[in-house]
Amino acid sequence: MPEESIHLQGLIAAEAALFADAREVAGVYVDDAMDFRKLEPLRRAAKARHLELTPQSRDELDARAGTDKHGGVLAEVGERRFVSPDDLLAAAAMEIKQEGGGAPFVVMLDGVEDPFNFGQALRSLYAAGCHGVVLRPRNWTAAGSAAVVARASAGASELLPMVLADDPEGAAEVFNEAGLEVAAAAETPDATPLDQADLTGPLFLLIGGEKRGIKRSFLDRCRLKVAIPYARSFDLSLGTVAATSVLAFEAARQRRRR
Repeated sequence: MPEESIHLQGLIAAEAALFADAREVAGVYVDDAMDFRKLEPLRRAAKARHLELTPQSRDELDARAGTDKHGGVLAEVGERRFVSPDDLLAAAAMEIKQEGGGAPFVVMLDGVEDPFNFGQALRSLYAAGCHGVVLRPRNWTAAGSAAVVARASAGASELLPMVLADDPEGAAEVFNEAGLEVAAAAETPDATPLDQADLTGPLFLLIGGEKRGIKRSFLDRCRLKVAIPYARSFDLSLGTVAATSVLAFEAARQRRRR
C-alpha cells in the first residue's frame, strides 16, 4: 500500500491513473453489484499493472472514499510523481514526432485556489493539446484534493506530465533556455490581443489565478503578453477556468493551421 493512500473516484479517473503510470496504484475497488462486463477496459488496464479488480459492497466503498459520490469505482493510489523539465520536453518531442510536427506547448498555472477549478483548467489544457503543466510545490494533486481534481479534470490530471517549480521566474528561465518563448496572460495596455498573437512556436505560457494574478515584476520582463479581447466593455477579467480554455484552444487553433 502507498505510504499516503489516496482514493481516486469514478471509472474515468481510475482508468486514467492506471494508464498514466504517474502514481503507484495499490488496488482498484468496484461495486460488487455492478455489471462487470462494462468494466472490461478497466479490468484490462488493471491487469497491465498486475492488479485485479476487487469487488466490495457499496458501504465498504463509501467508507473507503468518505463519500457516496464515487460511482462504484475507486483506485487506491500513492502521491503524484512529477517529472523534470527535460523529461517533459522529451515526452513532448516524442508526441510531436508521432503527430507529424508541431512545437512544445507548456503552461504554468499559478495561484489557482480551488481544486475543482484547477481540475477543470487541466481538462481544457489536455483537450487543447498542452504537453505539460508546471506547478508550485503547493499543488492540488496530493491527498485531500486529488480525488476532486481527478474527477473535475476527467482524468486529465493523471495524464498530463507535471513539473514542480518554486516560482514562475525560475520556471520561465528554465523553459526559455530550452528554446520556448515565455508568454503571460495579462490585461495590460501593452498586451497583444489573443487573436493577433503568434502562439504557433515553442511556448511557455503563464496563467495566474483570479485573486493574485501575475506579479508585475514578471510581466515587466515578459516579451509577449496576451489579452483576451472582450466583445463589450467589461472591467472584470474572466475566471481562471474560462481564461485557460480560451487561451489553450486559441493556441490549438493556430497550431492546426500552421
